[in-house]
Amino acid sequence: MEYQVRVEQADPMTTAVVKRRAGQHELAAVVPQACGEVWAFFRASQLPHPGRNLAVYLDGEINLECGVEVFQPFSGDGQVVCSSTPAGMVATTAHLGPYDRLGEAHAAILKWCSDRGHALVGLNWEVYGHWSDDPSQLRTDVFYLLQDAGEPGG
Repeated sequence: MEYQVRVEQADPMTTAVVKRRAGQHELAAVVPQACGEVWAFFRASQLPHPGRNLAVYLDGEINLECGVEVFQPFSGDGQVVCSSTPAGMVATTAHLGPYDRLGEAHAAILKWCSDRGHALVGLNWEVYGHWSDDPSQLRTDVFYLLQDAGEPGG
């Protein structure tokens, strides 16, 4: 797949998440399981239904927040907490296809940023589109937070 990477301003998005740590080989199980926990919390609450699933990768050690986008702050239960995606300039692209090929979108953004001298902060996230039984119809938006030009290394 050919990826169209672009730079844009990302506004913070309020999220409902659980915090996890996972190895690269565990992500395919950890992310859906964690998102399911958040959905169970919302089904049992009086809160409005959330939006799309997401995973925020906080560092290279794969500490992450998995959950859903929500439309207003809320009080969690200790396990499910209110958080948000980062704000700032991002490099982003859309991945169309199965999740097991998401690494290609990440690699495309990393190469694009390297080729253009864009320094990364270390945070990145994925927002998963609505489910389809046809893997070719799955859309995942991938974001990498960029350093500001005034930051060290930026």
